[in-house]
Amino acid sequence: MTIPRLFTSEELLRDTAWKDQMKEDDTSNLVVYDFDSIRLATDNFNVKNKLGQGGFGPVYKGKLNDGKEIAAKRLSSNSGQGIAEFKNEILLISKLQHRNLVRLLGCCIEEEEKILVYEYLPNKSLDTFLFDSKEKAKLSWSVRFHIIQGVARGLLYLHHDSCLRVIHRDLKVSNILLDEKMNPKISDFGLSRMFEGTQVLVNTHKVVGTL
Repeated sequence: MTIPRLFTSEELLRDTAWKDQMKEDDTSNLVVYDFDSIRLATDNFNVKNKLGQGGFGPVYKGKLNDGKEIAAKRLSSNSGQGIAEFKNEILLISKLQHRNLVRLLGCCIEEEEKILVYEYLPNKSLDTFLFDSKEKAKLSWSVRFHIIQGVARGLLYLHHDSCLRVIHRDLKVSNILLDEKMNPKISDFGLSRMFEGTQVLVNTHKVVGTL
């Protein structure tokens, strides 16, 4: 197992060094996008394409030149999260593959711009259904059970079955995304932590997560 090395902010800003490190850490399946392609895909981060706002920053829907729809999560300058969470998500989720985990397609690192590019999930997050009276009616008991099962499968994979043992540390309804068939996918791994394969109990030493 490759343990990701910690980067300084200066190292992360050097595109060539960062790309080389991504290759060393077996993230070669990720695409490194240039900023202009993401800017064009989101219509210059048009507010009409804004899907939501999290601790990391705003998330925008976009469409690349090849027609692929994406969700672009852009690191905000006043974000409560930063470089550490950005690199953690790239180096961690790129090694995880499960039908109930959101798929990271790539990233963009240019000067001050830090953007994570994910698959686009049309039904957004679970909270948009739970806290909207009209949308909530779509959550029949069978759909709810289907979502619960999927989240449980994703957590079982993270805790026991993946090549890395991972604690998410920020699981909430806004971090459970839904595809067109209401299949759930766990997202937002910026605060996640790996632990050794033989460990069954882990002390994270501090309280983390968001409300």
